[in-house]
Amino acid sequence: MTFSRAYRMVVAAVLGGALIAVAAPAQAVAAAHRELTDYLAAHPGGVPVTANEISYGDGAFLVTLRAPAGVHAVADCPRGWFCFYDRPDFGYPRGKLSDCGRQNLATWQWQFRIGSAHYNMSSGKATFSYNDTALFTVGVASPVRTDAAPWRDWANYVTRRC
Repeated sequence: MTFSRAYRMVVAAVLGGALIAVAAPAQAVAAAHRELTDYLAAHPGGVPVTANEISYGDGAFLVTLRAPAGVHAVADCPRGWFCFYDRPDFGYPRGKLSDCGRQNLATWQWQFRIGSAHYNMSSGKATFSYNDTALFTVGVASPVRTDAAPWRDWANYVTRRC
């Protein structure tokens, strides 16, 4: 049986597309794993929870590496947490805390890297500071700070008042 050249080209294109479709998810998984291992190498002490989330301090602090698909420049901190983002406009990675009191962000290797913040709790507020100087606050009354400017990347402490 002979096949026309056009028919063979169509079959080759379909099979080639199928191979690309199979290879693309594998490449995405490999890239996500590489991102996770690179982050842990640069910020040791964490335990992977998922391929996209790392726990520090037995779950006291969580880092999410990538935004969910289709989510861009949106305050997406889960209920019951206050979050801070590495870049303005809620650019990932994202750190999450919920404890009350003063915390040294260096404990979680997040000092000098707060670009935006979102407070998603039913009471209280969180004040980001440079040592003892308050820089900005997010809380129930004003839950979102899209850009931490002019204090972007200055905070080395956060204090949550419950």
